[in-house]
Order: sequence, then structure tokens, then C-alpha cells
Amino acid sequence: MSRETASGMSQGSSDKKKYRSRSSSRFADLDKQRKIKCMGGTPSLSSIPNTIKLSMLNSGLLSFDRVKLEARDENNSLSQTIPDRQVPLKFFLKLCEQRKKFPVLFKLEFQTAIKVENNSIRHATRKNNLEKNQNQKCVPYDYNRVVLKKIEGVPDSDYINASYVDSLLKPNAYIVTQGPTEETVCDFWRMIWSENVSAIIMLTKTFDFTKVMCVQYWPASKEKDEFYADINIAIVKEEQLANFQIRTFRIYNKSEGGPSASRDILQFHFTEWHSHSCPFSNAVLEFRRRVRAVVGNIITENTVIGPMLVHCNDGGGRSGVYLAIDTNMELAEEEECFHLFGYLKKLRQSRKGLIENVDQYKFVYDTLEEYLSCGNSWFPVSQLSEKLKEKSVKNPATKVNEYQREYDQICKQTPRFSIGDCAGGHRADNRDKNRDVLCVPPDNYRPYLTSFQGNAFTDYINAVFVDGYTKPREYIVTEWPVIKTLGEFWSLVYDHECAAVVVTCSPPPNSQQYPAFWPDKRKQSIKYGPVFTITCKASKQYSNIKTWEYVINKKIVSLTELMAGVKAPAKCCKLFQLLCWPMGHKVPTSTNSLVELMNMVEQWRAKMDNGPVCVVSPDGRSRAGVYCAANACIEQVIQHGEVDIFQAVKTVRRNRPQLVENITEYKYGYDLVLHYVLHYLDKDMKEKDKDKEKEKNTGQN
Repeated sequence: MSRETASGMSQGSSDKKKYRSRSSSRFADLDKQRKIKCMGGTPSLSSIPNTIKLSMLNSGLLSFDRVKLEARDENNSLSQTIPDRQVPLKFFLKLCEQRKKFPVLFKLEFQTAIKVENNSIRHATRKNNLEKNQNQKCVPYDYNRVVLKKIEGVPDSDYINASYVDSLLKPNAYIVTQGPTEETVCDFWRMIWSENVSAIIMLTKTFDFTKVMCVQYWPASKEKDEFYADINIAIVKEEQLANFQIRTFRIYNKSEGGPSASRDILQFHFTEWHSHSCPFSNAVLEFRRRVRAVVGNIITENTVIGPMLVHCNDGGGRSGVYLAIDTNMELAEEEECFHLFGYLKKLRQSRKGLIENVDQYKFVYDTLEEYLSCGNSWFPVSQLSEKLKEKSVKNPATKVNEYQREYDQICKQTPRFSIGDCAGGHRADNRDKNRDVLCVPPDNYRPYLTSFQGNAFTDYINAVFVDGYTKPREYIVTEWPVIKTLGEFWSLVYDHECAAVVVTCSPPPNSQQYPAFWPDKRKQSIKYGPVFTITCKASKQYSNIKTWEYVINKKIVSLTELMAGVKAPAKCCKLFQLLCWPMGHKVPTSTNSLVELMNMVEQWRAKMDNGPVCVVSPDGRSRAGVYCAANACIEQVIQHGEVDIFQAVKTVRRNRPQLVENITEYKYGYDLVLHYVLHYLDKDMKEKDKDKEKEKNTGQN
């Protein structure tokens, strides 16, 4: 055999060996995978990029339970999406964008955070204490519960369903408790006295839908004090705003010095946060601002003051949401960062049920995002002229002035409603009652008609509630009625007891597009629809303004109501028409006339027990938003000496995104407030002071 042949054979055999080794390895891998499948396992997800993995999670192609386990593995790439350290403010908005793209991250983060070790709840589950808990899922742990002074001869009298909770900067910054019940209300006030509570933050109504959430633990009026065991409670002052009330209580303990040792304590009562829902972010931020403005001063002036007391109905979800927002904003002010994930873990280690679901956790993110992106938009009224000059200057980098930047920000954050949200207006029998099918009210925020006018009529009119500054649902914005809805318009005014109707336009007489819907002459009566007869009592003409006073009579046509002997009382209302805002113009020709009309409406409402104002727009969107936002802002100027058009417009657009529909209307809101401040504020404040003096003298007499 030649040397070449031998070398060729050896080379061939070595090549075969190499080939076999490769193929055997490949088959071994396949065998391994077959074995894994037979054993019920699945291949690792570590090779899948994060973005694809998250997309698969969002679409349901991946099992959430499996990924949740992987997220707890520090070596797993998905665990890097969970912010387990403090997040600098400059990166937080990117974090929010990521969660908008992949909402499943909220769920992943929440489920990971709440898997904390439970602590002992021996005291909360004792037989004598079980009935003291509203919800057995929201009870205090033994290690951080608030311990009351024992009452001799009463077993377990040291127990109350309340927990000390740390903030991110201070230990025991809060006491979280349930809303007091009939059995626990005396213990509630004992705790407030013994812990020297700095303020009470109440996040529930006393009665929500069909359930009692919390007993009213304060007197019904200023005239009458109430005793809870040894503690006397009196109301010194009450202030009403659209989403919350602020009450000042004067309390003293009979057994510890009596009236001479009294204390004043403030209660901040958020009234627009229904159970199992989330409120509007800007309402919570305004609430928190008011709380901190007062509580911050109390703590600064008195170093021995105790923690803030926070409660909802059961001391669970809503209380946890408020704590997370409050302490993260506090951390941002001190250290320019947030720590949501870490604080959720801390909350769950402090008390059961704080932030109870993913929606509430997402709401915390949304609120902090709004806090960062909107910043501080209010300023003292003394700075108004100066601020308006600053806002008109264009930013050299963006080529946009502050008015435009603010308005763009509002448009980004305005809610969008689906057809399902506005189902009533899209029903076949209601569609022709809308001037524009793209401007239809959401069912949750529209006024329902309750007067029966016949089987052909429904409960629908194209109208929407709008909050004011001091009252929720202070305005009803509607479009100029079409011929088919004249009866529905007066049903709206009657059913919702509107004190005033404001018409913001003056279409040409005998217009087919805008039919007349009120009697124009004194003592004239006209019937609108089968039920309502409107009689003009008086009318007056002013410069650019015309007013009419009406009596609305309703005829009962429902057989059920007739048989039950139901009577419909006549009701009064006043209609105000602005004559200096021509059709097609974005703003009126006389700002002074519009401000004068606003003043006339408020004076009339004061006489008529402040019913809501029905604001009529030609198309249901233009003009009305300016009226409502400027009015709310003027109320803020009078009550607190502040200007905040930005938040006023955001509030107006909550329920109807089309209101204040362009930058011209937005800027005109500022001009309206400036005109009021320059020409009316001092006069109105003097009249208000006179009224207060009269009330004081009447009370003394």
C-alpha cells in the first residue's frame, strides 16, 4: 500500500469521526429536548429578547404565571424591567412610556411586590376584636398596630384597627385606619387624642351606593357639639370645594383638662372617590397640595405633633394609594426621585390590603406622571399681569410660547371616550337628537331626564355635567336644541333644577338651524313638547345682555303618577343671553359684558339656592368651556387668591374633551380672569366682607 493511499484512508476515517461527533451531538440535543417535553417541561425563555417577550405577554401568547416566576430571578432579563431601586425623575417618564406600551408590566410589578411575608395578626383575630374590623382582609399586624390605653374592666380595650406606616423619609409618618363604625367611633377619637394626630385625611363618603362606608364621626352642624365618651367635638369652620371639603374641629378631653386644653385639628375629606374606582389625577394632586400646605406648617411650628391619620372605609386600597402618592412626591421634593415598587413592598409589609389591585397601582403611576409633566401651574393673583407677559414670550429652543405649551399638554392628557362609553347617544332612537355624532356625552357624566313625556321619549339629551371650583356638577353644558328636542331641553332644566340658563350666542331671528326655545315677550306662554309650558314673568335689556325670568309648569301625563296623586310644582329659572358674541367669532366683542353676565348669574344663583347653571353652546362644544373654566378660575381667585387656568381647563375637558377646543379660547380664559381682577375683584371682595359682617351680627343677635 502506498504512503499516499494510507494517508488518504486515515484522513477519510478522521473526517468520518469528525462528522459522527457533530451528528451525535445534534441527536443528543434532540433527545434532551424530547425528554424535557415528555417530563412536561418547556424550553427556557432566556433566549427570547425582552421586547418580544413583553409583546407575547400582552397578547396572551405567554403564560403570565411562568414569567412571573422568572421575573423573581435576578439573572433573568425580565427582572430588569422592575424598578427595585429609586428612579431619578428624569428617567421616570420613560418608565411610564414603557408601561403604556406594555401594560402587563403593571401586573408583573404588582404581583411581584405583594409576595411579601405575612406577619402575625393575633390581636386582630381575637374573638372580642373580630367585630371591630370592617373587613377581615384589612387588619393591622401585631408588630406595628396602634395600642390604645386600656379601659379598666373592658377586655381587649387596647385594640383598634389601625397601623403605623412609615413614609419613604420618616418612620411612623402615618396612621392608617378603617372608617369608624358605631362600635368603634369612641376608640377612633381616643386614638386621635392620644396620638396627637396632625390632620385627618378621609378618602371615602359616609354612604356610597347602598352601603354605609363609615359613620359620620363629627357633628351635623356648627350649632351643636357632640361627645364621644370623654371627648367633645365642635365644628369651627367648613370649606367646600368641588372634590373635597376641609373642616376644622375643636376637640377637648373631659378627663384631661377640659375646654381649657382644647386642640384644633383639620379634616380633609375627599368626596369624589367611589369604592372600587379611581378618581381624577388632577383632583387628587390638588387635594394633596391643600393637605401639605396646612400640615407642613403645623409640623414646622410644632415639633411634638403626631402622624397624619389616613382612612377610607376599611383602611385598605384607597388609603394605600394616597400614601404612595404623598410619600413619593415628598421624596421627589427632597431627593428628586421616586420609589414606587419599593414603597408598595413596604406598604404590604406594614398592613394588609394597602393598594389592593393593579388598577390602583397604575393610578399611582398615572398621578405621579401628571405631577411631573404638568408641574406647578397655579400662582398668586398678585402676579397675574407679570405671568401673562411671560407666557406670551416664545421659547427660543421650541419656538412656542407658554400658552401653546400648556394647551398642548392639556390635549395630550385629555381622556378619550369610546362609542361604548357614550352608548346612550349612539342608540338608534337618540342619534338624531345630536347636532354632531362625534360630540356625544359619556353615559357616566350625562344628566338623565326623569320627566315622563310619552312612550316616544327617552331619558337622553346631548348634555354633560362639568365641575366648578367649589361644587361638583356645577354646570350642565348642552347644545342649542333642535326642533325635536325642545321638550327635552326644558325637561333638563326642570328635572335638574337649573337656577339659570346661559345662552352664549345670538343666532339670526327665525333661523331654521337654531329654532327659538323660549318665550320672548312678557306674560307670553308657550308649550314645548307634550308636558312643559313656559311663561315669561319679566324681561330686561342691558348693554349686550338680555334676561328673562320664567315659570316652568309641568303636566303629569304618566298614568302611574296620576294614580299615585303625584303633583308637579311650578319652578322658576332665569335665562341670560349674551348678545355680543356673533356666530362664527371665536371670542366675544366685549369682554366686560361677558364678565358682567357672569356676575349677574352668580348673584341670581345666590338668591335661588345655587342650583346648577345650564350653559347653551351653538354646537355643544364652542364657547361653553370658556365660560365654565373662567368662572371656576374666578371663584379660585375670590376664595384663595390664586390663578390656575391650566387646571380649570383640564377639569372642564374631563367629561367633554371638545370643550375649549382651540388655543384662542384657552388664551381668552386668561384675558377674562385678568379683566375680572382689574375691574371687579376689589368691589366683589368688599361686598363679600359686608355679607360676612351681616351674618356675624345676625348670629350674635
